[in-house]
Amino acid sequence: MSRPPTFVPPPRTRASALHTERGDFAVLDASPRTAPRGTALLLPGFGGSKEDFIALLEPLAEAGYRVVAVDGRGQYESDGTDSQESYAQDELARDALAQTAALGLGGGAVHLLGHSLGGLVARAAAILDPAPFRSLTLMSSGPGVVSEPQRVKLKILGDALATMSMDQVWDAMRAFDPPAEADGGGDLRRRWMRHRPAQLIATGRQLATEPDRVAEVAATGLPVHVVSGERDDVWPVPRLDAMAERLGARRTRIEGAEHSPNTDRPGPTAAALASFWDSL
Repeated sequence: MSRPPTFVPPPRTRASALHTERGDFAVLDASPRTAPRGTALLLPGFGGSKEDFIALLEPLAEAGYRVVAVDGRGQYESDGTDSQESYAQDELARDALAQTAALGLGGGAVHLLGHSLGGLVARAAAILDPAPFRSLTLMSSGPGVVSEPQRVKLKILGDALATMSMDQVWDAMRAFDPPAEADGGGDLRRRWMRHRPAQLIATGRQLATEPDRVAEVAATGLPVHVVSGERDDVWPVPRLDAMAERLGARRTRIEGAEHSPNTDRPGPTAAALASFWDSL
């Protein structure tokens, strides 16, 4: 999961609920000083939340874009059920389409971005119905299943979540992977505790079994941007390079970043995103 530098929204960012036909979703909605050049919907990754994009919000707003980062169903501050079936990828994709519709902009207006797991959901939404979108950005999100070491980790985590409390699983994860810095007043732990275990189990399974859907994405005809760090232990960078080539996509590697360029190097990442959207 990404580790945002803060959970405090930047200026001109409103924390609110986005009301959709499929329920309410917690969002951070950042607006530019003048009429927006465009609007982007950002979907977070596994175990993450809208706060994973918090360092991108101000620079993207300064570049002229309204940016709406969302907690998906069962993630952090968005409600969910205890049924794994409700987190099937098709259901999450329909949530993303409902969130897009709730922005009220009409067809072909929203730049859709997904980080990691969010990229799988974003592309599934675009495959279901590309009409609402102006572009698709896949950030550190690959063509199919994650790497073998990550599949092993997801299997261990899924088994633990099926038999242990969220509190116990958190303590076990911290013992094996201590945070590199202090957990800003317990924000990361608080976020973890508010995730629905069923959401984590179901989406972890998706990451470990996802088929290659690159041809389906290409068939949407949407402009695509593939963004990653220089290194990535979830989807190796050469696989991301090959995916971008198959899609005829713009390809950006963020120097000095790994799996989460959104938190590792937010300045260059925001500049790359705005440049792509400006080009359209």
